[in-house]
Amino acid sequence: MRLYQTWKNYVAHAGLGVPVVRQLVRKRIVDYHTAFFVEQSARNGEAREPHLRALFDASVDVYERALAEGYPEAQAREITHIQATLDFHEHGWAELMEFPPGEIQTHFDRYRRFFERHDCTIEDPLGEFAPEYGLPYAPETPDALDDSEFPFAESGLADDVYVPTEHVDVRTPEGVDFAGK
Repeated sequence: MRLYQTWKNYVAHAGLGVPVVRQLVRKRIVDYHTAFFVEQSARNGEAREPHLRALFDASVDVYERALAEGYPEAQAREITHIQATLDFHEHGWAELMEFPPGEIQTHFDRYRRFFERHDCTIEDPLGEFAPEYGLPYAPETPDALDDSEFPFAESGLADDVYVPTEHVDVRTPEGVDFAGK
């Protein structure tokens, strides 16, 4: 999956562990991701905002649970990105997907044990992490999946966590059995 590790990720990770600033960091993470994906939405961005906000708020819980279960930070983040992409796929939000539909099963299988432990499925990616009354309604665009246009998706990254860039020092895990956690 295409994940970039920057100093902001380290600060957010550390900040979630500090009681005094934890809620501020959580709010910032949710706000940042919500604004980014509302902006990336080809249509219905504003109508998707409450859904995205609830999705990313639940993602912080997923991230923290994965860390508590012993997953390294990179894999905890990747789990949340997979769940978001699964949700985007379920809603037909092709322009937001981080990997193409043909790789859904492969990404899911990498963390199958985590997902199954928490009742997360491809169709219900949040499982036990979903808000009590579910995610807020947002307009679906299933026809977008038929267009075969996934401008944000990068294929072929189902066996690695980070991709290198000229500005980021990338650490790539080798020989890690992600499904074994």
